[in-house]
Parts: sequence; C-alpha cells; structure tokens
Amino acid sequence: SAGGGRTLSLDSILMGLPMSDPTAWATAMNNLGMAPMGMTGQPLLPDFDPALGMMTGIPPINPMMPGLGIVPPPIPPDMPAVKEIIHCKSCTLFPPNPHLPPPATRERPPGCKTVFVGGLPENGTEQIIMEVFEQCGEVIAIRKSKKNFCHIRFAEEFMVDKALYLSGYRIRLGSSTDKKDTGRLHVDFAQARDDLYEWECKQRMLAREERHRRRLQEERFRPPSPPPVVHYSDHECSVVAEKLKDDTKFLEAIQTLLTWIERGEVNRRTANNFYSMIQSANSHVRRLVNEKAAHEKEMEEAKDKFKLALSGILLQFEQIVAVYHSASKQKAWDHFTKAQRKNISVWCKQAEEIRNIHNDELMGIRREEEMEMSDEEIEDPSEMKETEESALVSQVEALKEENDSLRWQLDAYRNEVELLKQEQGKASRDEDTTKEQQMKLLQQALQGMQKHLLKVQDEYKKREAELEKVKEDKLKMETLLENLKEQESSAGRACACSQEKECPAEKVLSSSPVRSEREVLLVGIISTFLHVHPFGASIEYICSYLQRLDSKICTAEVEVLMTRLQNTFRQELSGVGASLEKRWKFCGFDGLKMT
Repeated sequence: SAGGGRTLSLDSILMGLPMSDPTAWATAMNNLGMAPMGMTGQPLLPDFDPALGMMTGIPPINPMMPGLGIVPPPIPPDMPAVKEIIHCKSCTLFPPNPHLPPPATRERPPGCKTVFVGGLPENGTEQIIMEVFEQCGEVIAIRKSKKNFCHIRFAEEFMVDKALYLSGYRIRLGSSTDKKDTGRLHVDFAQARDDLYEWECKQRMLAREERHRRRLQEERFRPPSPPPVVHYSDHECSVVAEKLKDDTKFLEAIQTLLTWIERGEVNRRTANNFYSMIQSANSHVRRLVNEKAAHEKEMEEAKDKFKLALSGILLQFEQIVAVYHSASKQKAWDHFTKAQRKNISVWCKQAEEIRNIHNDELMGIRREEEMEMSDEEIEDPSEMKETEESALVSQVEALKEENDSLRWQLDAYRNEVELLKQEQGKASRDEDTTKEQQMKLLQQALQGMQKHLLKVQDEYKKREAELEKVKEDKLKMETLLENLKEQESSAGRACACSQEKECPAEKVLSSSPVRSEREVLLVGIISTFLHVHPFGASIEYICSYLQRLDSKICTAEVEVLMTRLQNTFRQELSGVGASLEKRWKFCGFDGLKMT
C-alpha cells in the first residue's frame, strides 16, 4: 500500500545512515519529527521536545532547501535570528557564526531594487547566482564582473530585504573544497539610476494623484462664483439706474456700475449716463449714515437696557445676601439645625461670589464708557500737569469718601454694641457667655476698623502733602520761567548793544553756554527737576522726565547742555563697585557765588 511504501522508504533512509554516528542519526530522526531512539530502543537525547518536533542544539529543516521553494518569514526584532544551511542544486550555503555581529550595510537608496553581491567564488557563474537568488524573488537582470562580484536587480523592493538575509553566508560549489569554488557572500544595497528613475516616476505619480484629490476637494468646498456682469448698453444702463434708486437692489446695481467703470465703458457718449448713476449712488450716502446712526442708537439703548437690568439683578443679589447675613445672626442662627446652618453658609458664599462677578462686570462697563468719553489726544505739558493735579484731587476725594464710609460703619458697630449691651442686661444668665463672646468679636472688629481708619487718615495726609508739594513745584517752575524770560530779554538787549563793538566781543558772546530759547527752557526745567531731587538723578531719569514733555529730546543733547553749564550742574559718582552710578546735581546757588 501507499502507507507501507512510505514507511519502507523512511526505514530505508534510517537504515542507510551509519550507526557509528549517533548525532547524524538523531538529526535525521529530528528532521522527520520523531523522537531519536537507538537500536536498543533507548532515547539518544533525553531533552527532545515532541511538541516542537526538534531537539535542543539541532537545527530544524531549512525552509530554503531545494524543493520547498519558500522564503523564510520575517523575523521579529526581539527574537534572535537563527540561520540554517541552504542546499541548492549546484552549491551549498553555510550560515555565519551567530555570535558575530550582523554584517554592515550602507544607507538604503530610495526605491532600491538592486543589490551588490561580493565574495563570489572565482568559478561561480550567472546560472549559479540565479539559482541562489531566484528564491528571493523575480530577478530582472544580473551584471557580473570578473572580480568576483555582481549586481542583481529584482522586480520589487521587498525582494531586496530577502536577498540581504543571505549576507555573511559561506558558499561552496558542489562538494569541492578548492579555494576557487568557495567564498563568503556580502550582500548590500546598490544605487542604480533605473531604480531612482522609477522611484521618482512613482513619486510624481503619487504627487499628481494627491494634487488631483486636493483640487477636487477644493472645488467641492469652493463657493459658487458670482453671476457674470452684463455688458454695457443703453437698455442695461436704464435698468441699472432704476435699481440704483431702489434700496433693496442697490448693492447689486452698484457692483454692476463698478465693473462697467473698471472695464472702461465711460466715454464722451456715455459720460452723462454714468454721471447720473454716480449721482444716484451718492444719494444713498445720507441714507447709510442715518441707518448707521439708528443702529448706534439701538446699540446704546440696548447697552442702557442691559446696564439697567444688570443693576436690578445686582440689587436683588444684595437683598439675598442681606437675608443670608441676617439669618446668620445669633437671634435666628441658634434655632437652625446643623445641616440648615451648613446649607445657609454655602448659599451665602455662592450668592456673594455671583454678586461680586456681576459687580465687576458692571464696573467694567462703566470703565469702558469712561475710556470712550476720555480724550485720547496728546496733551500739552501744562495740561498734563493739570491732569496730574486733578488725579491727585480725585484720589483725595475718594479717600475722603472712604473715610466717611468707614466712620459710618464705625458708628453702626458702636450702635450694635450699645444694643447688645442693653440686651445683655435684659437677657438671662444662660445667654451671658454667648453675649460676651459676641462682644469680644465686635470689639476686635471695632479695633480693626479703627486701625484701618488710622491708616486711611495717614494716607490722606500723605496725599495732601504730595498735592501741596506739586503746587509748590508748579509755582517754582513758573517763577523760574519768568526769570528765564527776563534773562532772555536782557540777553537780547545785550546782543543788540554788542553789535556795535568789535569782532572779539561777538566771539565772546557767541561762546555763551546757552545758545537758544529752547536750551534756556531746558535749563530751567532741569534745574527745577534736580532741585526736587537733592541727592541727584541719572541722565536717563532726567531724559525720561523731559521726554514726557517733548518726545524729540535726546539724551546726548541734554548731557552736552549740562556739561557746558559747569556752574549750574555738577556730575558726581555714587555707589561702590558694580553699583557705581553717575548722578547730576543742581549747584546753581553755589555757582552764583563763584561767578
């Protein structure tokens, strides 16, 4: 039978092996998936695993052996690669030492389908090379050299990876041991113009497909184009003129008119018609302005309505918070349970947070209105000083209001303390302890309010002192300006008198440190500024103050002017080491004595 024939062939194979070589015997039985047994029935190797069909240390059947015609599957990266002997018709491939590092390869060129194969036997032919590498895939061309290497081009890119698997194998032609019949294969990526050309063609094709796909997508989402504008004619002109008079069709008509003018339809014959249409378009200006004003009025009314509603909501929140606070007082608080007290306190916190948010929103709206009402133009220096004074005055008034409110709160606390004292005399002895605690709390709150009131009063006094100081500085600056004007007039008279003198006198006058009215003003302002700062100021600080008055003033100009006036300004060094700083001081009073 067929089964009996198969058994006989297996037995004949097993009996054909020499019994003196137990390893070969065990290898043959292991490759057949059988437990290796000796002639006496004892197992030759005790660590045979029947489930795996192989023994430890003996390789299994190689999938690239002749007749199987398959390529080994890709090996996972976390699993060590185990290479086996490969038998071909004309040669045999022996695997490299697994403990050696993998063979080095160059960087893979784009679209690589060609490999370089080196280390071929001297007697190797193209037929043998084809026999070895056709198992990796379809071979298109083989270019063999006389120096034991060749280039092989495959049909697909993935076949190159299979060919790289053979790198490091030792090849032997037949059973010969001659040096010319042996070699060690080295397989690596090769750069070929045909591969690069095909890869570029493929990339261009993919780019064309991507562009086509994007174009289709853009066309899908592109808004429809507007209808074409008709050409100019007398009939169309009359139609557009009628549409220009209609408010609902004005936008369409004005677009048509604009297109006609840009096309160059205006000439001597049609100029009157175009002028009448432009005149009709101009008549809509007043309508549009009125519509804008109406919309602005609606917006202002909506703002006022929203502000009124918000203030009403804020008032209701204040009432709710007042209810929570009154419920938290001792008279009503003792009658609630723990859970009720907890809920009331949570509700009170939530209501206060929401009230504060609404209050901030209302204040933000008012601030925006104040900013819109404020003048955004650049003010003169005198106006800037007036605004500073007005700001200080407004701050003082705000502090006064805060002081009054704190006094009122203090009076309210005192009244509450008096009421509590009266109630304490009428209440029973059981309530004495709670009243005492409340009295202590109120006294602590009273002390805190008094401290805060003292702080506010101190700040109020400081603000008043600053205001007086600013007024004094203003008076000093005015007197200095008057003195400078008088000096300027006297200098002008001196110049007029000196015109009759000789040239040396003109040279003396021309060498005056102050050369223009602008420099005189700068000297006066700088003198006033340094008089307020008796310990001196740096040139950057002085220029920052002057640039607020005139943004065109530069640091170099000021420093040159102050350097020329050595009897009016003096430069000193202050600080030690890295904190060394140059400061300018006003020394006009001492310089007056010296001059």
